[in-house]
Amino acid sequence: MVGKHLKRLYLALTYIFLYAPIMFLIIFSFNSEKFSSKWGYFSLKWYSTLLSDDRILTALYYTVLVAIVSSIISTIFGTITAIGIDKMKKGIGKKTILSVNNLPVLNPDIVTAVSLMTLFIFFKVPFGLITLIIAHVAFSVPYVILSVLPKLKQLPTDIVKASLDLGATPSYTMRKVILPQIKPGIMAGFLFAFTMSIDDFVISFFNTGSNVTNLSIEIYSMARRGISPEINALSTLMFITILILLFLANGKDLFKKERKNENY
Repeated sequence: MVGKHLKRLYLALTYIFLYAPIMFLIIFSFNSEKFSSKWGYFSLKWYSTLLSDDRILTALYYTVLVAIVSSIISTIFGTITAIGIDKMKKGIGKKTILSVNNLPVLNPDIVTAVSLMTLFIFFKVPFGLITLIIAHVAFSVPYVILSVLPKLKQLPTDIVKASLDLGATPSYTMRKVILPQIKPGIMAGFLFAFTMSIDDFVISFFNTGSNVTNLSIEIYSMARRGISPEINALSTLMFITILILLFLANGKDLFKKERKNENY
């Protein structure tokens, strides 16, 4: 009994440690004062200021745009590559490709950022939105591959042969048999790529142009003269949006399970 209470206490302390900073951020987004060291009164001042700040809204636009586009491209490339790797015979070739895939994951961000920047300079590609998207795709694809491969390994070994023996074409087998089975891994890879893209700073900083900026770069530039409480308001809105999406996704799964149980 004591052990159970200790486990619950450790769990509660862990969650407090993880989410206390976010809770403070949310609270001070409603502070009328500019500095968090002093509490004035409850106010929506910074939310209204945020909606009229074109610079931050532009950075948010590019952040979301790059995250969505790069995540979609990364998920497509990563899924196709993972299927190809899974179909390879076991041997030194497959191990080499997996090791090469792990390099961007293990490499420090600064190495990947400078490497991509050097590549763009060598091919004389003008820095801007295109180079930013390409850079985000480059570091996101390995994570998608690592998310999809475990799901491919869980597939029954003869499921493709069985589908083809029953008269299905290879493209139909891919669309109706393989992809539905590995869908959770594909979605996990997409979300991973999306989160990494929004969170990234180093690679974005080295591979964007002067006319394109995202939130991480904008916040970094603000840090020199002091972070505006508008960022607290923006972070609060982003956190609440993600929280609602998680509740909707989990609620949908629970609703499906309940309906399935009722049918039985």
